[in-house]
Amino acid sequence: MTAPVAIIMGSQSDWETMRHAAVTLTALGVAHEARIVSAHRTPERLYNFAKGAKAAGFQVIIAGAGGAAHLPGMAASLTELPVFGVPVESKALSGVDSLYSIVQMPAGIPVGTLAIGKSGAINAALLAASVLALNDAGLATRLATWRKQQTEAVSERPEDN
Repeated sequence: MTAPVAIIMGSQSDWETMRHAAVTLTALGVAHEARIVSAHRTPERLYNFAKGAKAAGFQVIIAGAGGAAHLPGMAASLTELPVFGVPVESKALSGVDSLYSIVQMPAGIPVGTLAIGKSGAINAALLAASVLALNDAGLATRLATWRKQQTEAVSERPEDN
C-alpha cells in the first residue's frame, strides 16, 4: 500500500520549504511520499499522479508551489482527495503571488490554503495528520501529545538575559 500522504511540489527548489511537512509527518509517525510534479513542465506527470492518487492509496495531498502556483489547484481539479496548498516563498514577490494563486480557487475546486513558507508546510502536515487521525486512534493520540508538547513549550514568563 502507498503511504497515506503525498507531498508534491513543482521543482527541486521547493523542497527547502516542503521538507518541513515531511519532517512533521515523520515526527507524528505518518508515512508519506514526496514527488516533483510540475504543473507547467510535467503536465502529464501531474495528470497521471492526480488521477491515480486515490487508487494508489493516498488519502491526502500536500502540494507546494511557488510563482504562478498552479500545482495545488490543478491537482485538486483532478482528484477528489483533500488537497492542502502551501505557497512557497518566491524571490520576486515573497510568496504573495503564490498565496493568491492558491487561495483564489473557483467554487467547486477546494484547496485548503496555508501560510507562506515553512509555517504553511508544517501546518499542512498537521492538517493532513488531523484528517487521518479521524480514523486512526494511535495517530490521534500522537497528534494530541504533539500539541500538548507545543503548549507546554511556551513559557509563562519571559526570561531575563
